[in-house]
Amino acid sequence: MEKQTKSKTRKIAAWVIIGLVGALVIMSATMKLTHAEELVTNFTKWGLIDNLTFIGIGELIFIILFIIPRTSSLGFLLLTAHFGGAIATHLQHEESFIMPAIILTVIWIGNYLRNPEMLASFTKK
Repeated sequence: MEKQTKSKTRKIAAWVIIGLVGALVIMSATMKLTHAEELVTNFTKWGLIDNLTFIGIGELIFIILFIIPRTSSLGFLLLTAHFGGAIATHLQHEESFIMPAIILTVIWIGNYLRNPEMLASFTKK
């Protein structure tokens, strides 16, 4: 019975984390799609202003894929690549990369809680 409780607790924690990340990424995508002033300034500085809408649409697609259990692996891979690119962009422009790194870490934690088998290859002998 204790194992079943741990499993249920893990699943609830996973959905809470995934829900919070989902809300954050949807908000970010919405800001990109509405061309929020702060984002326009940053994307212009980075030379990415022509891609702002495209990146916003990508974020929406990636998070939807991640939230849906059947497509979560693809969404996870796409979000990992996306936030890795965000970290690289911040590093290239000598800006703090802490926020995209935190979001990426939380995505990994949420995915691990939902799909612990994702790291199974590290435990195989």
